[in-house]
Amino acid sequence: MTIGIPPVIDAAQSVGTNADRAYEIMREQLIMLEIRPGEPINDDRLAEQLGLGRTPIREGLKRLERERLVVAYPRRGTFATAVDMTDLANISEIRKQLEPAASARAARTATRAARDRLAEMSASIASIDDTDDSREVLRKDVAVHREIYRASGNPHLEDILVSLDAHATRIWCLFLDRLPNVAGHVREHVVLLQAIIDGDADTAAELTLEHVTGFENAIRELL
Repeated sequence: MTIGIPPVIDAAQSVGTNADRAYEIMREQLIMLEIRPGEPINDDRLAEQLGLGRTPIREGLKRLERERLVVAYPRRGTFATAVDMTDLANISEIRKQLEPAASARAARTATRAARDRLAEMSASIASIDDTDDSREVLRKDVAVHREIYRASGNPHLEDILVSLDAHATRIWCLFLDRLPNVAGHVREHVVLLQAIIDGDADTAAELTLEHVTGFENAIRELL
């Protein structure tokens, strides 16, 4: 009789995979404010909703706490963090420096496969209509930013910007129903993506700075 791989290895891999899945699902819900700021997070209910055990949920929540998307209080539980508008200036200050750097680096160093992915994304963004659901449009905005960060080829820069963009998107979601021309804001990425695909680092950096600044200005006009 052949002895197979010990079950404990498969179990560990399964827990890791499920923890990643729980993390990604909860993270998107927190970013898009589907889990509202200040809302308590019930481990058991989430585990049931996602069809996962409590261990993957708890592992996912630990990662989200490190990203300041949830906060845990002894004897009280875990809650979605508040959206602090005083963070807008701090987040924008860093994004104005790092986002153009990521776009320029992507223009210079992105692989052919990465440029192909950006081209596909550009075509999808170009088809956005002004009547499209704002929340779904915003999800595409998040996807574009993540793909640019990935194309930069610098995992440390990518991690920082993914975290910053998450908090910026939470601010955006807070005002989503009052923001004009969300579709137009996201369609701005078409020209930016083309600059990256063409290897035009200077134009990519310039357009990225305009985009980030436009986001901040749009929010400030509503405050």
